[in-house]
Amino acid sequence: MTEFLDGYFDQYRQLAFGKDIYEPIKLFRDLAAATRDKGGKMMFAGNGASASLSEHGAVDFTKQGGVRSITFHDPNLITCFANDFGYDHWMAKAIEHHAKPEDAVVLISVSGTSPSVVNAAKYARSVSLPVVSFTGRDADNPLKELSDIALYVPSHAYNVVESIHGIWLTAAIDLMIGEAVYETRAVAI
Repeated sequence: MTEFLDGYFDQYRQLAFGKDIYEPIKLFRDLAAATRDKGGKMMFAGNGASASLSEHGAVDFTKQGGVRSITFHDPNLITCFANDFGYDHWMAKAIEHHAKPEDAVVLISVSGTSPSVVNAAKYARSVSLPVVSFTGRDADNPLKELSDIALYVPSHAYNVVESIHGIWLTAAIDLMIGEAVYETRAVAI
């Protein structure tokens, strides 16, 4: 069991904490601060567990980082937009209905191939909104290719990719604040 865990954690330690991720996290932090300073908001979205990560990121960027952030994971919105525009386009339509030019889009997808997420990135790009992506699996995934800032985990293990995405989201927030251990606080927006 110890051998398994040693190999398991060694394999993913470099993926999560390698120095090659520092620059994309810094760029994400800078975009979040610029979006806040322009009076914009960040729109987070994903499917499944990536939706949960999006929710967590949006709340923490709003509360801790002072960056107004929203998600589109209300069941009523999803089912209405999926019914009216098709599931592959519900996320793009949500962005279309909520975006302003000073906003940014953060999309999370382990595979980077989910049509709803890829179409959301295509729409965001078509109206010149910056796109940040968190992906995994294959390096040449379409979401990563459509992104201005791409945070990519080269792994096919969904649980590992999702966990690393969570670490990177909170690292960007902590980088905005300038510390990793702080009291939970409300930030004036």
